Amino acid sequence: MVGLIRDQVPKSRLVQTGLIDRMSIVSGEIEDYMLLERSLNEYEVQTVFHLAAQTIVGIANQSPLSTFDANIRGTWQLLEACRRTSWVESIVLASSDKAYGEHDILPYTEDAELKGRHPYDVSKSCADLIAQGFATTYGVPVSIARCGNLFGAGDLNFNRLIPGTIRSVLSGHAPVIRSDGKPTRDYVYVEDAVEAYMLLAEATNKQSTVQGNAFNFSYERPMTAIEVVDAILSQMKRTDLQPQVLNNASNEIPHQFLASGKARKMLGWEPKYDFEDGLSRTIPWYLNISNGVTE
Repeated sequence: MVGLIRDQVPKSRLVQTGLIDRMSIVSGEIEDYMLLERSLNEYEVQTVFHLAAQTIVGIANQSPLSTFDANIRGTWQLLEACRRTSWVESIVLASSDKAYGEHDILPYTEDAELKGRHPYDVSKSCADLIAQGFATTYGVPVSIARCGNLFGAGDLNFNRLIPGTIRSVLSGHAPVIRSDGKPTRDYVYVEDAVEAYMLLAEATNKQSTVQGNAFNFSYERPMTAIEVVDAILSQMKRTDLQPQVLNNASNEIPHQFLASGKARKMLGWEPKYDFEDGLSRTIPWYLNISNGVTE
């Protein structure tokens, strides 16, 4: 296993579990073309999971150039390096439901227009279209995963709703909702998403009808921010903590959720968990790290 890592985060699950010690690590940035081409060739990489990105919407709003650099330029650099490398047989691009932008007709299906309008959404729309272009024009064996909001153990971005709420509860504070609490989103537990990526990688090659295709992955269960927080409070038995609704979030798309029928039919993907199951597997990890316990 080979991993490209820009910054080593000591508290990350990759480091804490010791998995990083069982990998070949390439230190650098996804925007460094020569590094990508050298690494793909020297390690004879056959399957590529393109997970590198600046993933925080708020940071994208504040600093769009760094987001565009990583998410857009990084994508075309990697795909060009893969195109010029004979070893690569399968590539999975981690896109997002954000690539669709705002639509009146929901749920999103894979043939919906990609029309991101805010910096993060635009970066995902562009990366998605670039991947489709490399597949169509050059026959690059890339497929695209568009997931709902991922959650699970290991996420240290506490400005996200689920880890942020869990941390607030563990510290005895009321959770904070930046929006008015009413926007709806789709969710998928990280282990179900990993299974989706693996299925997609196995199905993608230069002869496959999957090449160049995009697939939605989610629980097909839109939930408001308030519903998500209430579910966490219920599982953590702290329904006495009423969420603080700030209603000051900007550039929020009111409603986003996905149809995953194509993935179920073409890939045979079926989630092993539901939202509550995922929470019950996620919360103990944050409890452990708050107590200084690592996995």
